[in-house]
Amino acid sequence: MLYEMIAVVRPGNIAEVKEIAHKAGTLLLQNGGVVRSLTNWGPFLLTKPVKKHQQKHDSGHHFVLRFDASPEVQAKVRKAIAIDPRMIRCGVVKMVGGDKLVGEHGITGMSEVGAEGPVWRKKVGAASGMFGGSR
Repeated sequence: MLYEMIAVVRPGNIAEVKEIAHKAGTLLLQNGGVVRSLTNWGPFLLTKPVKKHQQKHDSGHHFVLRFDASPEVQAKVRKAIAIDPRMIRCGVVKMVGGDKLVGEHGITGMSEVGAEGPVWRKKVGAASGMFGGSR
């Protein structure tokens, strides 16, 4: 099955993001999964403040990992990543038609929302204003 994991890591240290992505990829490969793509979306503001591990977060570093694995392996990876104290949020979705290879569906390495990440979220450090523009 083809899955997409969107993970949000506490911001500030890119080495932590790389380590968590490496941990997920290694766990997938050790259990017979295949990593299809890894995309770094960078830091974004969260839609609302999140309290996790006794810390309050208003932004996070996002990355997307697409992979093929059995449902059991997917659950194992999700649980292993979710308990990491550096993680803020992690979600896994099954891609439609995930039983076929990536090229057969025209699925690229980037998420459907585009290379710039979700357009409804403001990047950390972006221009002020409701839609990112200035007045």
